[in-house]
Amino acid sequence: MLDRNQSPPGYPGRLIAVEGIDGSGKSTQIYLLMRWLERQNLKVFFSSWNSSELVKSATRRAKNTNLLTPTTFSLIHATDFADRYERQVVPLLRAGYIVLCDRYVFTAFARDVVRGCPAEWVRGNYRFACLPDLTFFFKTSLEVSLQRILDGKRTLKYFEAGMDLKLSPDIEESYRVFQGRLLEQYLAMSSEFGFHVIDANQLVESQQAVVRQIVADRIPLVDYAI
Repeated sequence: MLDRNQSPPGYPGRLIAVEGIDGSGKSTQIYLLMRWLERQNLKVFFSSWNSSELVKSATRRAKNTNLLTPTTFSLIHATDFADRYERQVVPLLRAGYIVLCDRYVFTAFARDVVRGCPAEWVRGNYRFACLPDLTFFFKTSLEVSLQRILDGKRTLKYFEAGMDLKLSPDIEESYRVFQGRLLEQYLAMSSEFGFHVIDANQLVESQQAVVRQIVADRIPLVDYAI
């Protein structure tokens, strides 16, 4: 069972993860953090949720044909994570890299539980994973997150809005209900796992300044120079 004391003993690298509901701006923030670290000529690697070459095509086909039950949804994402963890995260932590993850196990802990999977079972599927050295949670209101998505000139995605749960026939209302439940899960995990909570309603630059300061205070960046 993953707990907050489970860290990779002896690995010289550092693991930083960002979490948040869709539209929270977390992907923008971790990209800016990555560029800041790269400009300092540090050893940095980036990994994003649901990006394993081993399973992402299967995930896409299953989503397109609505073949995923909550259980299979959970298991396929756990498979994706396990593949990236073993092939990317652990080797690069051993090699002394700062590994940045756009979403980590906490995404599964929130989404899978909201979709009806037992919390103990979900966490058990990720018991092999270490905890990040730093986890940033970008906390934003539902209306702000929704407006950011719509302002980005894209339509809401079926699963992003939780339409598979039949919460509402209106996709925007379904989004509010589904993402609101995810937000509750994240807030419940915040103290348990020691998230650094960032006010994601603030300006992008203000958020990034806070993130960089925490990273600089907690990680001896000079140790990761190329």
